[in-house]
Amino acid sequence: MSTPTVIANGHEVAAALPCTVEGFLTAQGLLPRSVVVELNGEAVSPSEFPQRQLKPGDRLEIVKIVAGG
Repeated sequence: MSTPTVIANGHEVAAALPCTVEGFLTAQGLLPRSVVVELNGEAVSPSEFPQRQLKPGDRLEIVKIVAGG
């Protein structure tokens, strides 16, 4: 049995599915408050991260927010 995967920023990534967007971000070493996420072409509000479930084959675009000047 193969490990389920999602596509994150164009790369296939193994994921412990089912999991939430928040759980996936944490597993990837990302702080949920420090990124913007698009799931299957739809922007996901940070308040939805703990509820939004990922399924095998889902496509995520994850952009790190960088502060500074």
